[in-house]
Amino acid sequence: MVTKTQKERRERFETTSGIELPPDFNPANTEQLDYERDLGAPGEFPYTRGIYPNMYRGRLWTMRQYAGYATAEESNARYKYLLAHGTSGLSVAFDLPTQIGLDSDDPLAAGEVGKVGVAIDSLADMQRLFEGIPLDNVSTSMTINATASTLLCLYLAVGRKQNIPLHKLKGTVQNDILKEYIARGTYIYPPSPSLRLVTDLFAFCAREVPNWNTISISGYHIREAGSTAVQELAFTLADAITYVEAALEAGLQVDDFAPRISFFFNAHNNLLEEIAKYRAARRLWARIMSERFRARDPRSLMLRFHTQTAGSSLTAQQPEVNVVRTTIQALAAVLGGTQSLHTNAMDEALGLPTEQAVRLALRTQQVIAHESGVVDTADPLAGSFAIESLTNEVEARAVEYIERIDAMGGMLRAIETGFVQREIQEAAYRYQRAVETEDTIVVGVNKFREAEGTSIPTLRVDPAIEQEQIARVRAVRDSRDAATAEDALAKLEEAARGTENLLPRILNCVEAFVTVGEIGNRLRTVWGEYRESATM
Repeated sequence: MVTKTQKERRERFETTSGIELPPDFNPANTEQLDYERDLGAPGEFPYTRGIYPNMYRGRLWTMRQYAGYATAEESNARYKYLLAHGTSGLSVAFDLPTQIGLDSDDPLAAGEVGKVGVAIDSLADMQRLFEGIPLDNVSTSMTINATASTLLCLYLAVGRKQNIPLHKLKGTVQNDILKEYIARGTYIYPPSPSLRLVTDLFAFCAREVPNWNTISISGYHIREAGSTAVQELAFTLADAITYVEAALEAGLQVDDFAPRISFFFNAHNNLLEEIAKYRAARRLWARIMSERFRARDPRSLMLRFHTQTAGSSLTAQQPEVNVVRTTIQALAAVLGGTQSLHTNAMDEALGLPTEQAVRLALRTQQVIAHESGVVDTADPLAGSFAIESLTNEVEARAVEYIERIDAMGGMLRAIETGFVQREIQEAAYRYQRAVETEDTIVVGVNKFREAEGTSIPTLRVDPAIEQEQIARVRAVRDSRDAATAEDALAKLEEAARGTENLLPRILNCVEAFVTVGEIGNRLRTVWGEYRESATM
């Protein structure tokens, strides 16, 4: 019996990356797929189906909630609240001055202290941030890049104050400077010395902090800037290739640092494409590491990643609907095999999240983990014609981008010429046009609007905290041993002019209560600052 085909809602159906979707997927869509070569069992090369044989049957992903605002004391209270409500890892947000190596009393920091994250100027602040939280009992992720080495050293110094051996500290530092030049802008130094800080951190942690993830290569911010899913994957792995090459040029052995490389991806709204993206990422990275870099340690081939739901998808209109968006995105991350996850709160399009909104975001993860059943078997969508076909297509398109970047001379050259930035800008423009023409529907924004806006409680940072923080950093400078601090800075400058690893020098500085801004300024005198060229 032949069923008449109904008229379709639009002429073309496609994913956010422009991958055309057929009316249905079937064996013909995946006829080139070889199970042993392309999938394999979970926990086996090429890790398409996950990096562990039993995935979440053995251990759930780490449930993180990205948090940090105002002062160290207020952020500390939020961390303790989250830990009490079931968070299994901390994720620290730093304010803008901290991210770009400015102290809170720097004139350029005015109006930004404690606004988008916690203000950290010195070891005294870092101690307050983690007061009453034993660092050997938590895993801490720090979203910090240009000043990653300094903030890691501050964390290590707090660990020492708690009498915890460095090898017992666990966590991740983002330390991904290339995506700052591409998408985010919180860089300080030119690319070459910035890469030196990255690889110095690799080498130092390999020796001293072996359980620390030394980089979290971020596609998240690339996606937030407007890229497609394919671009997010391709540009993230191209960045990763550059970091591996830089580490090898610095004399490191690939299997000494590669097992501690991790990734940070976005979870967006297109459920099937996002799941395929994560599976393609694992397979592609395993092949890159084994074929291009000849890594032999299986851990070097495993792409481990943190996921955050898409902040750019949150709407100020009808903010309660953001709970639905975040749930779909979190489900994609879990079905895609993430190792840790942050779920955005529904009010983050309006301001920093309230405790109630954060709790609901965390509960979303807990419902998926304990009530949905999707965690009870590894890679439950394996073999789906739609998922396998999309995984193949996402991977193939990402490879095309990587090959184009290789032909240009690598990612640094692609960034310098503006290629990557232009590709993201064009994708962002296409998306915005689709929203304006209603080819893409955003509920509550261009369709299904409410006549009256929805009012929900929002968090506001007290402007007085800026003056309080300024007083604190000045008190630190006044009370420390000035000669010891200056000697530590002088030795850091001397090391920066040479070739020795800078992490021990930075650690000496922070333990002498040298501030984040002072370290940044001393390195600026040696390396200068990066100035972005216009991209057309």
